[in-house]
Amino acid sequence: MKGRQFLLRLCEAWGLVGGAALLGCMATMVITVVGAGFDSPLLGDSEIIELLGGIAVFTFLPYCQLRGANVFVDFFTKPLPERWKSGLDALMNVVFAAVALVLTWRLIEGGLGAYERSKRSMFLQLPDWWGYAIGAFSMLLWIAVCLMRVSRFDIGLWMFAGALVLIGLRMPVGVVMLLVGGVGYAAINGVDPLLNTLKTLPFSQFANYTLTVIPLFLLMGEFATKAGMSAALFRAGRAWFGHWRGGLAVATIGGCAAFGAICGSSFATAATMTRVAGPEMRKAGYSPALWTGTLAAGGTLGILIPPSVILVIYAVFTEQSIGALFIAAIIPGILAAIQYMIVVNLYVRFVPAAVVQMEKATWRERIVATHGVWPVLLVFGLVVIGIYRGWFSPTEGAGVGAFATLLMAVWRGGMRLAGLREALLSTGETTAMMFLIMLGAQLFSAGLASSQMPTLFAQKVAGLQASPTVIMLAILVAYFILGCFMESLAMVLLTLPVFIPLILALDFGMSKDAVLVWFGILVLISVEVGMISPPFGLNLFLINSMAKDVPMGETYKGVLGFCAMDAVRLALLVFFPLLALWLPGLR
Repeated sequence: MKGRQFLLRLCEAWGLVGGAALLGCMATMVITVVGAGFDSPLLGDSEIIELLGGIAVFTFLPYCQLRGANVFVDFFTKPLPERWKSGLDALMNVVFAAVALVLTWRLIEGGLGAYERSKRSMFLQLPDWWGYAIGAFSMLLWIAVCLMRVSRFDIGLWMFAGALVLIGLRMPVGVVMLLVGGVGYAAINGVDPLLNTLKTLPFSQFANYTLTVIPLFLLMGEFATKAGMSAALFRAGRAWFGHWRGGLAVATIGGCAAFGAICGSSFATAATMTRVAGPEMRKAGYSPALWTGTLAAGGTLGILIPPSVILVIYAVFTEQSIGALFIAAIIPGILAAIQYMIVVNLYVRFVPAAVVQMEKATWRERIVATHGVWPVLLVFGLVVIGIYRGWFSPTEGAGVGAFATLLMAVWRGGMRLAGLREALLSTGETTAMMFLIMLGAQLFSAGLASSQMPTLFAQKVAGLQASPTVIMLAILVAYFILGCFMESLAMVLLTLPVFIPLILALDFGMSKDAVLVWFGILVLISVEVGMISPPFGLNLFLINSMAKDVPMGETYKGVLGFCAMDAVRLALLVFFPLLALWLPGLR
């Protein structure tokens, strides 16, 4: 506030300097006229008037901006709500500041050139650079006033909008969040606080005991792939369900769900199962729409079935128990797998030509195939039950799970030095990408928190005459839309600073912890839906890149039924929160 008051007084004082210059112009003209009457003209009067007139105009500009004395045409914007007008005013002030910055730059260059050439007026020999210096200082004051007129709320709003635009222009998500978050944080708190924050933020974010769980879970998924667990899961599913109509697709769904229990990544699950199950379904004569749609949807089970990387990040952000979130995701995850199998069954009933009937496996084949699944059950039980029962922390559980899958991979012969090298580098690639996004998200969240935009937004929305359920549904629709364009981790970290205060401001008749766990599962499912929603669901592009001969339109057709079933499951969870809260014992 002191800085704001100082700026106001400085602009007024600077405007009075312009007033004095204008009085000087007046006096000079009077003297010139009187002198001409006595045949004694004032030499250099035009130079004095030009200099004083220029000083007056330049010094009046910041005060003009301070008072908002600009000409507007509000024919089109008059009907808009006041909040929208405020946002447009904020944008206008930012544009004004940008224009003033360009003018300042050119004035400084002009002044330096005049100084270097020792340029002076013709009669009075006044240095020209004085005028340029006064003009540049006035422009700097104009910039300060423009930025001062932007409220903290508007800074937060434009931070969010700017981040979306830059991400849409294909800038790396982590870099966008660092850039926008840093600019917003500096605009509100100052450059020195930003630099102090950046001095400690990267190390504290990367050297974080709790977040170490993420690379360990990713490493566990890599080891599981090398151990051949994904192939074993698909073989077991094929032995039990392959003779059904659409049985291979059902087996793929089951394999994705089981592999997701030891992976935690949607992309990794989709890519791995595409390599394993894709050729089998193609060879069996499945239609391109069915088998690519199944793989795209099945891949999303990788982030829904615990352990889930997204849930870990959500837990850290909202300070919730990772174990409680994992347990809360079990029933929705199982429900998702069953619903996807129902979609396959309905699809083959309405499109019989999409599949070819396969022979039924013998009981011996089923037993042998099922025997290969026990490592997955062992690792899943060890990690999830161990975390929930308190045998070890989530980070320790991830380490134990990764070590167990490593032993499995070595025992099965799928892990040699080359495989270990590949697993470590693949994990490193994904880990670095995720942690860069999280670093940017931390600074972005700090900037938004300083703007108070999330809190004010939550208060405004909570004050609307709408039920909490309707507001929740609106948030989930927003996630659907964003999910079509953005990577899941980026979407979650970008929106949580805005939506979490809003959710906590609404009365759902539950405890704070219960609301946050419930909302975490809803966010997870919404992310899942976005990843397979045409036209830009990221899983669709992943599958298409691995099945280049299948037109994207076929994958779009194949995935629509799964999207519809996701919407049904999400509605069930919205209206029946106990589906997520019963196992962790929250109310």
